[in-house]
Amino acid sequence: MGSAKMELSDANLQTLTEYLKKTLDPDPAIRRPAEKFLESVEGSQNYPLLLLTLLEKSQENVIKVCASVTFKNYIKRNWRIVEDEPNKICESDRIAIKANIVPLMLSSPEQIQKQLSDAISIIGREDFPQKWPDLLTEMVNRFQSGDFHVINGVLRTAHSLFKRYRHEFKSNELWTEIKLVLDAFALPLTNLFKATIELCSTHANDASALKVLFSSLILIAKLFYSLNFQDLPEFFEDNMETWMTNFHSLLTLDNKLLQTDDEEEAGLLELLKSQICDNAALYAQKYDEEFQPYLPRFVTAIWNLLVTTGQEVKYDLLVSNAIQFLASVCERPHYKHLFEDQNILTSICEKVVVPNMEFRAADEEAFEDNSEEYIRRDLEGSDIDTRRRAACDLVRGLCKFFEGPVTGIFSGYVNSMLQEYAKNPSVNWKHKDAAIYLVTSLASKAQTQKHGITQANELVNLTEFFVNHIQPDLKSATVNEFPVLKADGIKYIMIFRNQVPKEQLLVSIPLLINHLQAESIVVHTYAAHALERLFTMRGTNNATLITAAEMAPFVEVLLTNLFKALTLPGSSENEYIMKAIMRSFSLLQESIIPYIPSVITQLTQKLLAVSKNPSKPHFNHYMFESICLSIRITCKANPEAVGSFEEALFLVFTEILQNDVQEFIPYVFQVMSLLLEMHKNEIPSSYMALFPHLLQPVLWERTGNIPPLVRLLQAYLERGASTIASAAADKIPGLLGVFQKLIASKANDHQGFYLLNSIIEHMPPESVDQYRKQIFILLFQRLQNSKTTKFIKSFLVFINLYCVRYGALALQEIFDSIQPKMFGMVLEKIIIPEIQKVSGQVEKKICAVGITKILTECPPMMDTEYTKLWIPLLQALIGLFELPEDDTIPDEEHFIDIEDTPGYQTAFSQLAFAGKKEHDPVGQMVNNPRIHLAQSLHKLSTACPGRVLSMLSTSLNAEALQYLQGYLQAASVSLL
Repeated sequence: MGSAKMELSDANLQTLTEYLKKTLDPDPAIRRPAEKFLESVEGSQNYPLLLLTLLEKSQENVIKVCASVTFKNYIKRNWRIVEDEPNKICESDRIAIKANIVPLMLSSPEQIQKQLSDAISIIGREDFPQKWPDLLTEMVNRFQSGDFHVINGVLRTAHSLFKRYRHEFKSNELWTEIKLVLDAFALPLTNLFKATIELCSTHANDASALKVLFSSLILIAKLFYSLNFQDLPEFFEDNMETWMTNFHSLLTLDNKLLQTDDEEEAGLLELLKSQICDNAALYAQKYDEEFQPYLPRFVTAIWNLLVTTGQEVKYDLLVSNAIQFLASVCERPHYKHLFEDQNILTSICEKVVVPNMEFRAADEEAFEDNSEEYIRRDLEGSDIDTRRRAACDLVRGLCKFFEGPVTGIFSGYVNSMLQEYAKNPSVNWKHKDAAIYLVTSLASKAQTQKHGITQANELVNLTEFFVNHIQPDLKSATVNEFPVLKADGIKYIMIFRNQVPKEQLLVSIPLLINHLQAESIVVHTYAAHALERLFTMRGTNNATLITAAEMAPFVEVLLTNLFKALTLPGSSENEYIMKAIMRSFSLLQESIIPYIPSVITQLTQKLLAVSKNPSKPHFNHYMFESICLSIRITCKANPEAVGSFEEALFLVFTEILQNDVQEFIPYVFQVMSLLLEMHKNEIPSSYMALFPHLLQPVLWERTGNIPPLVRLLQAYLERGASTIASAAADKIPGLLGVFQKLIASKANDHQGFYLLNSIIEHMPPESVDQYRKQIFILLFQRLQNSKTTKFIKSFLVFINLYCVRYGALALQEIFDSIQPKMFGMVLEKIIIPEIQKVSGQVEKKICAVGITKILTECPPMMDTEYTKLWIPLLQALIGLFELPEDDTIPDEEHFIDIEDTPGYQTAFSQLAFAGKKEHDPVGQMVNNPRIHLAQSLHKLSTACPGRVLSMLSTSLNAEALQYLQGYLQAASVSLL
């Protein structure tokens, strides 16, 4: 916590006002310094209270709003207390905020109320109920006020606070919290619900009063959903009559005063009815026995709603929630009888499904003008609340019990739609679109993002439909006519890629490549996405289904069209195209090498362009993956080529580092590591020039930089330790400073050990001599302050690596120079009891070789008070070889966040194709550590005959002795 304090003075309020104003200035030269100033003072005591004072008392509305947004973002960034990090808000400020924020939120105008309400729920997520026990009472008491501005403020806050109950995992802690909320909240909420409904009839003719009351009812209905989501609370079960009767009458209510003229935006009436459909669906799915008496009247009401609601966009949410309700009911066995009659099925198909499958003017508009949103809804299934998705789900639900009749009814529709289309394609293309959509929803029973359709309806012949109705559209000479049908066709291939035979997929590939040139953003995006999905399909023995050989005729046109597609309007940062580029490289491997010079030029230009303003994280990620693949594939065939990649990339990389493009820096470090690891045993001077910059503390402040930076420094040490020792010895303290910073953090200490291990393994011994003792002292301080399992495991690997590198005697001497007899304490308190916790092949091997050296190459172990530890240490080593790994973690450590499971090597590397090879520092010396132990003991026994055997026979336990005899036999040696 910064010790600075800002007084609650008029002068400070004035200063803050001026800076807040500047943060709204469009000119970055004025805006940025103001943002930096606010950032620099946000650690000061009273800063949040000054913001709250401004949003309450400022004369200017714009400052009030700005202060409220600034306050909410401040809370979002700083309220949570993170282990190992300073508490960013002092306790007195925390107490003052919690004491004042609720009344302040309730008395503020709506715009500010929303921001403060969000802030309360952020604080609540951390502090409620333990550290903020009176929050609920304070809120519930306001229900009595009769002022609906205040009441809606409470409801809105409660909604954002309890919303998380919808997606939290069950736990006792969660139950306790929900129970506490129900005890305080359920009855007042129910009373408020009844009172609000009564007020609605009192004010039935007052439009402005109804607006406020209906906003309350919407929030009350949302709270009902959150509080009933985890389980059916006893209170709501007892009061089901009140809630359900009123919900039912609200569903059938139609007040002319609440109807809106807007065709796009849903009005209050629609929003309320949508939420009630959700609530009814929740009960029908989860609490069907208790809900049974009410179900038939909800089915009737919702059915009537569907049949009478228009096609306007404003009803979309309502219609899709209403259809989802029917979908969830029709697949429950004991509601089956409601749907059995053929007439009912026909009428559902005719009146609900088919009309809501239509491609409307609004869809056409989105397809052309808002393609990004259209693609996201259509491809990624974020179209949860579209009519089409709901109609699809209803078809799937009906097929559960009535597959035959439903397929029969729809086949008729599909045929007549296709006939309509054939009569006059340019006018009737929407009929074909609906037909394809129907076939898709009928045929697909189970679908995953990764594999497309996994179960299909036996009654639909997918290949036949594909050949007769899909392929002709994609084969037509004009890529740009009927874009919606082209997109449908491509999507069909994508969805049914597992059902359509491989030869049909191979016929489709050149057609898809051709459609990368389509002007329509949706069409060329779908083409790229379909290719990418086809390239990831698995055939027999886990190889890709489509092979590089089968792709050979298309390599050039594929790469040309993919890169050309990135130049089409609207697609300069299209993540689907970039992902398809990455996947093509990965599939085609060395057949892309002839095109690399032009490819890497285009990728570098793209990198330079987007680094000015990185806005598409997925696009950027796949772009760096593609760069890594180009490097890997080329340098595997020709290691010398690494130089030309460095020439192409370093200028851009330098610019990215100089301009501090935060999003790209971790990627740049990973690509640089990959390049540097390609070099053999020397570091080019271009890298050495950068070395000092990598040690700047500011780079290490950002957690995302740590894993890739550590890996890059490891690459420097592996390739050029001697260069560093001779030409940059003054940087060694900086390198150790990084180690010291990392070792202090529970989350990143393993990264500190990765770095330290590389220093010990690769640096010339004399260059680190003067620092060695200090390193050990730092590690012991950390052991005393907080000894976690993760730290112990890393510490064990380090001391054994040290022993392997410098010898067992050097290890004993350095321990005992810090404090007499310390070596014995480390053996007894750390190595012997904890060695079983070490995990990972390489890590276990390092420890085995280190302990073998302590046993057999350390004279004090044979003739001082340390001798009593010789047998326990040997026994611990045999345990490391033969016993299962001890992976228990003490309870209190269970919740320390560990970003990656530490191995000897940096496992973190977001870029899959920049991966690092596992490195084994003892690989050269020791192949089999068990045999190595036997040979070393043999050597020791020749140096002091009789000693080893007498120690073994008197104190080693029988089982361990048996294992040891096995090692000696395998090594064909005996003990003297």
